[in-house]
Amino acid sequence: MNTASPQAVLLDVEQGVATVTLNRPEAMNALDRTVKEGLLEALRSVAEDPAVRVVVLTGAGDRAFCVGQDLKEHVTLLEDSSPWETVTEHYNPIVTLLAEMPKPVIARVNGACAGAGVAFAMACDVRIMAAEATVTFAFSGIGLSCDSGTSWHLPRLVGTARAKELLLLGGRLSAQEALDMGLVGSVVPAAELDEAVQAVAARFAMGPTLAFGAIKSALHHAQGTDLQGALAHEATLMKRTGSSEDHRNAVDAFLAKEQPRFTGR
Repeated sequence: MNTASPQAVLLDVEQGVATVTLNRPEAMNALDRTVKEGLLEALRSVAEDPAVRVVVLTGAGDRAFCVGQDLKEHVTLLEDSSPWETVTEHYNPIVTLLAEMPKPVIARVNGACAGAGVAFAMACDVRIMAAEATVTFAFSGIGLSCDSGTSWHLPRLVGTARAKELLLLGGRLSAQEALDMGLVGSVVPAAELDEAVQAVAARFAMGPTLAFGAIKSALHHAQGTDLQGALAHEATLMKRTGSSEDHRNAVDAFLAKEQPRFTGR
């Protein structure tokens, strides 16, 4: 067991799977400075660790994945200083790490998910949600715009019109509603959440990590370019992954009519 800011964020690495847990269950895993700094530290660590081939992000306890910014701390900062530096200092780099990490990231949404917590989940590649969990877009309800990449990820998941409704009107979504609109990829009973997450994580951990990272890069790059730009980036990535041990081994395995064994290299 490894820990990063042990009282705020837990990090466990086992068989290629890194589980990063927001560890303030008594506060529904709300994000105070200690949690945000611990999360940044943990994500940077797993991004750079070649032994980590998939990351699972979740919250401690049964009540919440993450309910966003700790408003008690926020009120104090409003009185004593400017709280907005946290957007560029913490939230933006956290979302960038989740979205651009060169390995798959799974959001294990175990409970209430709101504000920046939703944004963190959307920045992950796969979202698996407990049937009892909820999603709340809380920004307008406290007189704020959206942050943490919400304006970028949400329209791409549910469409611009639906994103406007969710952000302007707020409200709470059930897990089934989140699934129906494409906000999450799968919903399972809470008792089956660990099994479902572990199955996907194990599949990623045994897969071609370089190829997974390249696919993420290709999709991300294509969002901001034209067809020719996407084609050029794909060509670069194909050359890179085509030179990998995983590709060579997979081709050899195919010709031998065997199952490939990927090492992530």
